[in-house]
Order: sequence, then C-alpha cells, then structure tokens
Amino acid sequence: MSHYSQAKFSISAPDITHLGPDEGIEVAFAGRSNAGKSSALNKLTRQKGLARTSKTPGRTQLINVFELDENRRLIDLPGYGYAKVPIAIKKKWQRSLGEYLQKRESIKGLVVLMDIRHPFKDLDQDLINWAVAAELPVLALLTKADKFKSGKRKNQLMMAREAALAFCGDVTVDVFSSLSGIGLENLQEKLDGWYGYERKAT
Repeated sequence: MSHYSQAKFSISAPDITHLGPDEGIEVAFAGRSNAGKSSALNKLTRQKGLARTSKTPGRTQLINVFELDENRRLIDLPGYGYAKVPIAIKKKWQRSLGEYLQKRESIKGLVVLMDIRHPFKDLDQDLINWAVAAELPVLALLTKADKFKSGKRKNQLMMAREAALAFCGDVTVDVFSSLSGIGLENLQEKLDGWYGYERKAT
C-alpha cells in the first residue's frame, strides 16, 4: 500500500501563521485554478474525495494540510490565475503563496501543476522563480497528459524540459494524467525522495 493513501485532512489555514508547528517535512502542490490539482492529489492518495474537485476552478482559497504521518504532510496551496474573484483576494492568495514558499522551513519540495497544453504561463513562472530563489526543488507536472497522443506528449515534454533550464534551479519536468495514471509512479518516486521514504527494490 502506498504511504499516500494514508493521507488525512488536518486543517485549512488562511496563511502560514495558522499552519501549526514548522517542523517535519512538507511537500506542497500548487497550480493554476484549472490545472487539475485536486484530481492529481486524489489520484496520488487513491482517495476520490480527499481534495475537493469542483466544476468552478479556484475553489481552494485556503492552504489545506493533509497528514501522511506525524512527521510528514501534503500541502494543497490555493489555486491561482483563473478564478473569478476580486483582485484583492487574488493578491492575498499570491501573498500567502509567496510567504509560504519563502518562510516555511519544513517545505522540502514543490509540485507545480500545469495543463500540458498551456505550460509555463506567467504565474507558473513566478511561482517557480520564487521556489528557485528559496533553493527549493521543483517538479513541474504537465497534467491532463491523456489529451495528447504518445508522440505529441513526448514532444511537449521535451520542449518543457528545455524551457525549464532557464530557471537555473532544481526544476524537473514530467507528465501526468489523473484519468489514465500516466506518470503516477514517477510522481510517487519524486515525493518519496523528498519525504525520505525508503524505496523498496523491485
């Protein structure tokens, strides 16, 4: 059984001051409001309703914390970019995102989810630049990979990997589909490394 299927909802916090003790290991998931973040979290944890998916992008307005065990947490950061909300709220989200990445000691990695058809939009780049400045490793995950046939998917991945070199940081790129499970094993492997889980030899 995967460690991730043990994830349990812990708290929702408006900002980092409400997140609880800054200890242990956290890995955060972030992405544009329509990038399929909730679906990816549900696929990873094998729990259909863990992160609420919505027909209205941008419903995650708080920092949601899911505990894997007493020492490890999955963090679901507010979606950005698309939601029809007042600008003041958008700014508040962006501020809490930046604050979390730059000030939270226990974060060990960031997964940035982007629709494979529209990777590296401005806000995605801002987020990755923040993470690189904070010396955080980043996994840029190209979601909805089932939208492309295998050849086109590979081409898009190669182009995105080349684009990622410009960040001059620890930024890896992979593809993912919460529908077909493409890339699930690679995602788990990356997270296992960040969380310090031992990989069993197969």
